Amino acid sequence: MPAIKRILIANRGEIAVRVIRTCRALGIETVLAVSEADRDGLGARLATRSVCIGPSRSTDSYLKVGTIIEAALGTQCDAIHPGYGFLSENQALAAACDENDIIFIGPDAVQIEAVGDKLTARQHAIDAKVPLVPGGNVSTPQQAAALASEIGFPLLIKAVSGGGGRGMKRVDRVEGIESMYDLAVSEATAAFGDGRVYMERLVTVGRHVEVQILSDGKTILHVGERDCSVQRRYQKVVEEAPAPCLPTKMRDDILEAALRFSRHIGYRSLGTVEFLVDCERDEFYFLEMNARIQVEHPVTEAISGMDLVAAQIAIAEGQPLTLTQSDIQLKGHSFECRVNAEDISADFRPSPGQVGDVWFPSATGLRVDTHIQSGAMISPHYDSMIAKVITWGETRDIALQRMRDILSICVLDGVKTNIPLHRVILDDDDFIKGGVDTNYLGQLLEKVPANTMTGIGG
Repeated sequence: MPAIKRILIANRGEIAVRVIRTCRALGIETVLAVSEADRDGLGARLATRSVCIGPSRSTDSYLKVGTIIEAALGTQCDAIHPGYGFLSENQALAAACDENDIIFIGPDAVQIEAVGDKLTARQHAIDAKVPLVPGGNVSTPQQAAALASEIGFPLLIKAVSGGGGRGMKRVDRVEGIESMYDLAVSEATAAFGDGRVYMERLVTVGRHVEVQILSDGKTILHVGERDCSVQRRYQKVVEEAPAPCLPTKMRDDILEAALRFSRHIGYRSLGTVEFLVDCERDEFYFLEMNARIQVEHPVTEAISGMDLVAAQIAIAEGQPLTLTQSDIQLKGHSFECRVNAEDISADFRPSPGQVGDVWFPSATGLRVDTHIQSGAMISPHYDSMIAKVITWGETRDIALQRMRDILSICVLDGVKTNIPLHRVILDDDDFIKGGVDTNYLGQLLEKVPANTMTGIGG
């Protein structure tokens, strides 16, 4: 397969800027597909060129497979990088790339389908002998009630095509199954065009731990694990690598399970295998595999010294991995804080508008991934994340203190942000100790209500 010379980036925001910077380092030209709202963004200025693919609404631009393919063909691009979100795990885009002799920087359509359908992914986990949360697929309220009697309460009804908590409903007693089943199906149909649901026992005290995978189709390697347990309504807020306070045997077992799952499906590309650690039972379960670059990949890059986007591109070119598992040496500790333009005092309502001054210091162990500069406009049409602040240190304490220092002096004016929330988290004793579960942030917000938090960006 020939080397990639020009890539169409079918995404926006900080991940578009992130991919452009790696392409520049590799000497690869970039064409950024932009909506009308993003014509004047930082990504459009950094790319070799940009091409408008439609109106501001993502359904009229970033989510149109045919338009993306036309843009790539019209600009003579060898490949498409989908980033994360939008069409990054869309098998139709991967298939369309194959049909048009365009390299899709990710796995092929068959593999995307294998992990994108959660029921299929569960069966692959069973076949690969990877632990699963007790549960199964259900197609009627009656089936749901029957399965509930086997796995017990509380439980979750989840959308097969879901993500980010949409199409997910908690049920605590048998009387609530029918109404919650109907609600989950309705919400899943509206959000994903797929009303299929399945059911799992709810792990009431759990941690979200995920493993970074690299595979050229023959050699499969892991680049350690990340902890993503600090979440609000299933949306990640703070991530770190490695996962703190994880028993050595469990860590090793999780890493091996991720490799086993990836090997079973013949995975080829960059990917992430996600697990739920049951803190009460000291067990872990397969959640899903994400066949794309993750938002939180910088913490893995920080402790490994690797450029995961460069590795992703090399695999897409057909280059074999030259590393062995022992070559991947993980050092120190890293945190990532997602900075969102939202008003935390008004139930985290998005805060679009024009940014005033933006300034992040230059400091040891600091990386900031953002598409925002002074005077930039934050569109109401997209996700509210505007920056990722990443710190690294020789120890967890050093990396944590560096993050505190950065978030206490950075400047981001003009819009409300969640920086005050991050500062409260970083100073909280339970977080400092490490190993918090997915209930942590909700419990913290009960103790320290968001409308009492003040400070930078507040």
